[in-house]
Amino acid sequence: MSTGNGADSAPGPKSTPTTPATPAGPAAPAVPAAPGAGRTPVGTTRKNTMFSSLRIRNYRLFATGQVVSNTGTWMQRIAQDWLVLSLTGSASAVGITIALQFLPMLLFGLYGGVLADRLPKRPLLIATNSALGLTGVALGALTVTGHVQVWHVYLAAFLAGLVTVVDNPARQTFVSEMVGKRQLANAVSLNSANFQTARLVGPAVAGVLITAVGSGWAFLLNGLSFAAPIAGLLLMRTRELHVVEPRPRAKGQLREGLRYVAGRPELVWPIVLVGFIGTFGFNFPIWLSAFTDDVFHGEAGTYGLFNSLIATGSLAGALLAARRGLARLRLLVVAAAMFGALLTVTAFAPGFWLFAALLVPIGMFGLTVNVTANSSVQMATDPEMRGRVMALFMMVFTGGMPLGAPLVGWVTDTYGARVGMAAGGLVSLAAAVGVGLVLARVGDLRLRVDLRPGRTHVAFVPRREQLATAA
Repeated sequence: MSTGNGADSAPGPKSTPTTPATPAGPAAPAVPAAPGAGRTPVGTTRKNTMFSSLRIRNYRLFATGQVVSNTGTWMQRIAQDWLVLSLTGSASAVGITIALQFLPMLLFGLYGGVLADRLPKRPLLIATNSALGLTGVALGALTVTGHVQVWHVYLAAFLAGLVTVVDNPARQTFVSEMVGKRQLANAVSLNSANFQTARLVGPAVAGVLITAVGSGWAFLLNGLSFAAPIAGLLLMRTRELHVVEPRPRAKGQLREGLRYVAGRPELVWPIVLVGFIGTFGFNFPIWLSAFTDDVFHGEAGTYGLFNSLIATGSLAGALLAARRGLARLRLLVVAAAMFGALLTVTAFAPGFWLFAALLVPIGMFGLTVNVTANSSVQMATDPEMRGRVMALFMMVFTGGMPLGAPLVGWVTDTYGARVGMAAGGLVSLAAAVGVGLVLARVGDLRLRVDLRPGRTHVAFVPRREQLATAA
């Protein structure tokens, strides 16, 4: 995939990791294949389409397994929260469970990236999926037999979080080994579409199971669902993988990863932007529950509708990103600004249906931010560093949620749902504008305004081009 530099698009990997890439300029030269790269799978030379990654057999196996296990994971999330609430009658206990799931990523996320770079990805993913499946089966067996206690749920959540510390960067970086650089952005987008599809289906199935037979069967089915990705990994043709040789164990690999990111503005600033939005902008459970109860005086069905609309917009955003193919930093900044602006406007929507309708584009732009940042960071990272970089990306994105949620919740409780949501939107908008200005400065870009018909009216252009036009 051809990639330009800077604020317009993510640059390709450079041979000297510590030299910052210039964020503006001509297209980057072709990058040699990574050492140990396998054969190029059939279909990668064709024109990119919305589902072009699915032409690759290995990725089809991976995606099929993921949609099954993601559906099971969403089932377990709903059943887990309901079970804790049933055992304790405390919403705080539910919050503790969620915090225990995210805490390992916040504490050990960077070490997970080091392991993902040291170990072969495919065997590592077989091991992590097996561990997650056993956790679900064990919790299901305790629940079905009536022996479950709340500390069992806490322990299962924490163990699943520990496994995710390694599974997340390994799974993120294994995508490039399956599809190669040309299809990477498309495959990352389809992964997000896969996840959002499961987000629509999993909670509905969990609700039926909990009502009919209890939470235990949702846990059991989730544990069994991991057989699908394990089977997909075992059936892959290893000769068709773009294998990146694991890094040998050495001292200072964690610091090496941090120095690598710190020296590259095209990595630092997308991660900073995603950190702000993940911490302050993705607090939908807080806002939507507050709007349901305090503003529109609805019930559980209303809350479910709001979440479904967010998921529908997210799915649409993922599919559009898959069709777009190229991940541009300019798109990341614009999508983040639109996300923040829409959150702010929606917070003051006067009517129920206008509020509900605006949730769809909010989901779409929020998912566009996530997918574009993910794929641009991966494409700008050298293969041997990708595990550590993506671990930092996920640690900042998901690890910020437990930190920002209490603050956002306090603002929402104290000043109301509208002020709480607007505050999250304004922080997201300010972060997008700030990161956009920094990238423009790094790339020596200037704002050009051209009101003539048929021209791009507002755009960032290199200073030299602007001076030449003026002359």
